[in-house]
Amino acid sequence: MTIPTIPTLTTERLTLRPIHNDDVPAYLAIWSDPEFTRYIGGGSTPSRDGIWHAMAGNIGCWALTGVGPWSVISNETGELVGRAGLWDEPDWPGVEAVWFIGRTWWGRGYATEAATEAINWAFDLRPELAEVVSTIAPANTPSIRVALRLGMTLARTEFLHGADHHVYTITRDAWTARAVKV
Repeated sequence: MTIPTIPTLTTERLTLRPIHNDDVPAYLAIWSDPEFTRYIGGGSTPSRDGIWHAMAGNIGCWALTGVGPWSVISNETGELVGRAGLWDEPDWPGVEAVWFIGRTWWGRGYATEAATEAINWAFDLRPELAEVVSTIAPANTPSIRVALRLGMTLARTEFLHGADHHVYTITRDAWTARAVKV
């Protein structure tokens, strides 16, 4: 398979750009916060090596599926504020919109803004894509609020990576209708 060129996407406040080696320190700082990781497999302090391997897995998602996450950069400050984009793996509930914004930047709407841009890109890129999903731990109310702001609805609960996750979905038609109203 040919490794795709990973595009850079820009919103009013954010740039979604390819992940690269210089991101390790910022990701290490974000993923070292136990409050940040409590719903996404937290419990141990990550290492630089572990962060690098996770970043490599994210880049590998692009190579294997043609979609993946981006590093999210604040246009105002140039700081890396998190990771967001798309995830697609075998036996997953579907192409997933993901958002992981560092706690320092919570409450600014960055997750919704980055996910909106990623979902727009996914539906533009893949005309056969009928829906986008987000898998969220049932207790993760902040991420559930993001999914609801995106127009997603709770479709079902699935056992994924050792735990129950709510699967929120939005169809292409619902996304298009939502975009027209905005």
